[in-house]
Amino acid sequence: MSKLLTSVAIALGVLAASSAFATEQTVTLAVKNMYCASCPFIVQKSLEAVPGVRNAVVSYKDKAALVTYDDAKTDVLVLTRAATDAGYPSSPRS
Repeated sequence: MSKLLTSVAIALGVLAASSAFATEQTVTLAVKNMYCASCPFIVQKSLEAVPGVRNAVVSYKDKAALVTYDDAKTDVLVLTRAATDAGYPSSPRS
């Protein structure tokens, strides 16, 4: 019984530790093919649909998206794929 409790305690500790290492990240994506007033809304909704995205602000003027996300749940590749799949190819802005 003692070994079982120890194993459960270790497993819970590992799960808690992995969450503790997750950090909030922000990336700016350069977004192509935005030609109308509806485009930023579509890009924003496609990015917000990605699990782990906390916020997405899209600028038509700058042709860019500022995305805040949980790096334990998603990454830049998934974010660029979401925008690209919606018809707006994107890449991290340097």
